[in-house]
Amino acid sequence: MTDRLQSRFLRDLTARGAIHQATDIGALDAACAAGPVSGYIGFDMTAPSLHVGNLAQVMLLRRLQQAGGRPVVLLGGATTRVGDPSGKDSSRRMLTEDDIAANMASIRGTFEHFLTFGDGPTDAILVDNADWLTGLGWIDFLREYGPHFTVNRMLTFDSVRLRLEREQPLTFLEFNYMLMQAIDFRLLARDRGIRLQMGGSDQWGNIVNGVELARRMDGVEVWGLTTPLITTASGAKMGKTAQGAVWLNADLLSPYEYWQFWRNAEDADVGRFLRLFTDITLDEVARLEALAGAEINDAKVILANAATTMLHGDAAARTAEATARETFAGGRAQALPTLEVARAALEGLSVGTAFTRAGLTASNGEAKRHAAAGALRVNDAPVVDATRMLSAGDLDADGTVKLSLGRKKHALIRVT
Repeated sequence: MTDRLQSRFLRDLTARGAIHQATDIGALDAACAAGPVSGYIGFDMTAPSLHVGNLAQVMLLRRLQQAGGRPVVLLGGATTRVGDPSGKDSSRRMLTEDDIAANMASIRGTFEHFLTFGDGPTDAILVDNADWLTGLGWIDFLREYGPHFTVNRMLTFDSVRLRLEREQPLTFLEFNYMLMQAIDFRLLARDRGIRLQMGGSDQWGNIVNGVELARRMDGVEVWGLTTPLITTASGAKMGKTAQGAVWLNADLLSPYEYWQFWRNAEDADVGRFLRLFTDITLDEVARLEALAGAEINDAKVILANAATTMLHGDAAARTAEATARETFAGGRAQALPTLEVARAALEGLSVGTAFTRAGLTASNGEAKRHAAAGALRVNDAPVVDATRMLSAGDLDADGTVKLSLGRKKHALIRVT
């Protein structure tokens, strides 16, 4: 298929395995080849940070800009108030306007690590759908947009159909989400000339709704494109770990922990992740994924460095790699995730509680199970009893205690 495509944008996405579905890919390809195309992706403000699960979509915007298009980041200041039912078995927690504003302020800067913003023809821009949706009156909404949607059609979309098939309630509030997203696309196409909406595979029905609305109301041809669902080779959802989401904000997940996430990728995922989440050339990716045996670890370090550099900068990536090398060599690297406790409190802290508070285990019960399996170490010495209390005797000359879960997860306790 790559040989039949004319545009750099779609050729690159196809070669990197980043396309799942597209509406009229031939027409989209011709438009991209003819000149700059503006494309957008919407991000709801449901948390104070994006996570690795959002990264495939962020990389779509980056690829568009690299190919000479204009990326548009849409922040869902309005849609977050409703909640997207896609892929969910229950309603999202309702956030206050203050919550949404705080999350938006926290997330905005993330995109600057991946995109170049400005006033040029290919510079990224950021918009907020609260600017046009919150002023839309209820009667105006019904009269202007109601005739263009049928309940019959809406019931066929996965976000609705799957919820109903599972006999899970779908509120009227959530039922309106796809209409709001369609209005976004129609107005962005009409007022800003944005002709492409992209998103994850779970957004396909919502995107198609917008494509159809723009055609019906304005006679405008627009297109949609989605990424595949990204899972690991073992079938786990991308970015989900025992400790929770892999956040992109450094205040929620340190650059070292982010580096370790990529370094710990399964062997079978290395090539795919290099294609999707780095700018490394495809020829080099092919060479790296062909490495066998222990040499695949060299490719994992390259993946971790490239991904961490893109988000946190080259210095953070180098520090994370050096920290990992020092840690695995048995040292106490100071860049490890650190739990600070008062010296007096150390005496009453059990090993299991320490591992949980340091984020290495999800609960004391999990810590006990790992201890019984021989996976817990304090200062590189095995601990089989997670109820053992730490003491001043566990401190090194720098006032730290090193905690290790297996060979790859480490943290420090530092007394204050």
